[in-house]
Amino acid sequence: MIEAYPLQWPAHWPRTERPKQSQFKVTQDKAQRGIRRELALLGAREVVLSTNIELRQDGQPYASRRPPEDKGVAVYFVLSGEQQCIPCDKWSSVAENMRAIERTVEALRGLERWGAKEMVNAAFRGFKALPAATIVTPYQSRIWHEVLEVSPDASPETIKAAYRSMLMKHHPDQGGDERKFHEVQKAFAESGAKS
Repeated sequence: MIEAYPLQWPAHWPRTERPKQSQFKVTQDKAQRGIRRELALLGAREVVLSTNIELRQDGQPYASRRPPEDKGVAVYFVLSGEQQCIPCDKWSSVAENMRAIERTVEALRGLERWGAKEMVNAAFRGFKALPAATIVTPYQSRIWHEVLEVSPDASPETIKAAYRSMLMKHHPDQGGDERKFHEVQKAFAESGAKS
């Protein structure tokens, strides 16, 4: 499962104005494992978990960061050849919203097991993901080669050099802009060059 920062909320999905406390007693790690397990049992592929939890380069969350203000979670995946998205921001923590998504997938799997396959298909038509251009982001995304300031047909070595240079320039520990730092990381991932 890939984790994506910042949160990529589907534009057609309304946001919850006042999240509530849930009855879920779960850690974020346990909720993530639960989502991964339920989606695997469903047969989902290419799973991307998107939140506003900032991640280090090794994919782990920063230990010293406060929980994000926006507690929303959106899970993107491919099921039966169709792109799907299940978002949730009803609850007051990221872990609770992850657990709600896990339980939603679990319930849909139950419907499928109990012979209501068409009801599951109808539910997933409502979760169909929109094209990436319609996803709301906190800042306007640019094409990867514009962010890295290279040509679209640059060699992998040129892309890697530009990536390292831009990371140093925008690294928060060096006084850089954290938003731009994450934009550079995302651009490098989109470039397809290997680090």
